[in-house]
Amino acid sequence: MPSAKRDKEYSFVSPVVKYLLFIFNMIFWVIALVLISIGVYSRIVKHAETILACLTVDPALLLMIVGILMFFITFCGCVGSLRENICLLQTFCIILTIIFLLQLVAGVLGFVFSDKARGKVTEMVDNAIKHYRDDLDLQNLIDYGQKQFNCCGGVSYMDWSQNIYFNCSQENPSRERCSVPFSCCLLSNVETVINTMCGHEMQVHDYLAASAFINTNGCIDNVVNWIHSNLFLLGGIALGLAIPQLVGILLSQILINQIRDQIKLQNYNQLHRSDPWS
Repeated sequence: MPSAKRDKEYSFVSPVVKYLLFIFNMIFWVIALVLISIGVYSRIVKHAETILACLTVDPALLLMIVGILMFFITFCGCVGSLRENICLLQTFCIILTIIFLLQLVAGVLGFVFSDKARGKVTEMVDNAIKHYRDDLDLQNLIDYGQKQFNCCGGVSYMDWSQNIYFNCSQENPSRERCSVPFSCCLLSNVETVINTMCGHEMQVHDYLAASAFINTNGCIDNVVNWIHSNLFLLGGIALGLAIPQLVGILLSQILINQIRDQIKLQNYNQLHRSDPWS
C-alpha cells in the first residue's frame, strides 16, 4: 500500500518548469497588452481623415499587430503551462519556433541579398516620406530618425520633393515648397528654441550650399554606416531577442514531455487498479 500510494502521488511534471514557463509568458503577455493599448490609443486620438491614410507605414498599426501576435502566443503559453494542456503548449512551441526561424532566414537573406534588401528599404522610406504630413506618429518617427542619424531623406535631401507639401514644382501652392523638415537642419548646442523654418527652400540649393544649413546625406547610407560600426551591439541585441525565444521553446518542450510521461503513468496506474489479478 505505501508503494502504491507513492506511485499515485508521484508526478513527472516539475512545478519549477511549469511555473517558470507560466511566469515567463505572463511577463510577455503584459508587454503585449501594453503594446496593444498604446497602438489602439494612438489610432483613436488621430483625426478621422487620417485613420486610413497610410496603413503600411503606420507605427501605431505595427504596435497593434506585434502586440496581438504576442498576446496570442503568450496566452497559449500561460494557459497551456497552468492547465498542463499539450495542445496549447505545442501551439506555443510551434509558433515560437516558426518566428525564430523566420527571423533567422530574414537575417541571412538580408545579408546575402543586401542590394535587393536596400532597394526594398528605399521603397519603404520613399513611401514614408510621401505620407509625412498624413500621420503624426510617422512624422515624429521620421523626425526622430533624421535627428539621431544626422541625415535627410532616403538617398539625399532632394527626396523630400516626393512629398506634395515639399514638392518643388511651380504648380505647388504650399508654403513649404522646395523645403525640408526642420529635423534635417544643422542645430547648434547653444540654440534653445528650434527654428522650424530652418529648412525653407533648401531644395533649390546644390549640395555644397545646402550643406551649410542642413544634413544633405540620405538616412539609408547613414544607417548602413552605423550598422557596420555597431555590429557587436546589434549582435548582442539579436542574441538578446533570440534567447527568450529559445528559452520558451526549450521550457515548453520539456513540459510537454513531462506531461506525456505523467499521462503514461496515470494510464499505467489505472490499468493496474482495474486488473483483478494484480
